[in-house]
Amino acid sequence: MAKSVIIIGGGIIGLCSAYYLQKEGHKVTVIDKSDLSSGASYVNAGYITPSHIISLAAPGMINKGIKWMFNASSPFYVKPRLDIDFLKWSWLFKKSATKQKVEKSIPIIKDINVLSRELYADLKTSGDFNFHYQQKGLMMYYQTEKAGEEEWEVGQRAIKEGLKVENLSKEEVLKIEKNVDVNIKGAVYYHSDAHMTPNEFMPQLKAHLKKVGVSILGNEEVIDITVVDEKITAIKTTNLHIKSDEVVIATGSWSQNLAKKLGIKIPVQGGKGYSINVERETQISIPAILMEAKVAVTPMNGFTRFAGTMEIGGINHNINPVRVQAIAKAAQDYYPNVKINEQEKADAKCGLRPLSPDGLPYIGKSSKCKNVTFATGHAMMGWSLGPATGKLVSEIITGKKRSIDTSPFHVDRKF
Repeated sequence: MAKSVIIIGGGIIGLCSAYYLQKEGHKVTVIDKSDLSSGASYVNAGYITPSHIISLAAPGMINKGIKWMFNASSPFYVKPRLDIDFLKWSWLFKKSATKQKVEKSIPIIKDINVLSRELYADLKTSGDFNFHYQQKGLMMYYQTEKAGEEEWEVGQRAIKEGLKVENLSKEEVLKIEKNVDVNIKGAVYYHSDAHMTPNEFMPQLKAHLKKVGVSILGNEEVIDITVVDEKITAIKTTNLHIKSDEVVIATGSWSQNLAKKLGIKIPVQGGKGYSINVERETQISIPAILMEAKVAVTPMNGFTRFAGTMEIGGINHNINPVRVQAIAKAAQDYYPNVKINEQEKADAKCGLRPLSPDGLPYIGKSSKCKNVTFATGHAMMGWSLGPATGKLVSEIITGKKRSIDTSPFHVDRKF
């Protein structure tokens, strides 16, 4: 039965949810407090990442976070603050960062990433879009033996999950990445991954949704939500008072605050990432992660993007030049012939990625509100998991058999 659905949040997760819901015949309205032209969905590395099988909540991350807490240019920076939500989230993150929990989550993360990659490929061949999409894999470049050994352990685990992974010497890398000088010892090469140009795809997706009758309303912030008998009956925004059968919350790092209005606790912290675009020719043709610096490098349509850092310091879009400089330095350390100039650094953008304590997203309904479906908490895999999440949201609301088991993503799960 066709339903009216309001989606709060117009990033990749919200728009993909709208795409699949509309295909099922539902009447869909997307609202967002921005003008839907900026944020993490536009400035990310554009990766589709079956390779990313280890969640952020991995053993050792706490110790690294403490060590890096006093270094503002470190790859993973936690700004200490006396905030009750942050302190609770940190405690739950610590509880989740065990070998057993990480091991259990590996096939779950791989399966949803593979599903999403297949759905992106379907979108590419659907005739509805014309976007840059290539499956060239992902190189994990390392400069030290220690980083190489650690990543090859992950690579071998990925092979057990059915992914194709190779451990390459520098000479073998240069046979694939032929036109670039790279300062590395070697690379772990995941053939499973693909990449895109996010700020090219997002406008195409919005245009397609409008064309097929989805209503997209920007500059509409949710001010109040009316709940009667565990159901949302109305939503008040800046300019509107709207009703619908179902509501999807896809508000990324802001989801925790919105959930509180419904009496639902979902721990989420915003993890800020930065990106720098270089529109000059770099000759880089294969996506890579610079291991020691945790910087992602993506050859996009017409430019190269350098993206990275994880900064947990509350919800804001302040750009820290120290962290931008760290990305630029890493680029030159690994690619000696690439120098990011002052203007490119000054034009750096940032976005907030929603982090759950256990590294798994929240996809599904809470027992506390019958007509709300959450789609958030995707950490660094929001872009990668857009279509899979949208498809699952559509299956949940339509009452169809799920493409994959969604129980690990349960909104009310305990950590």
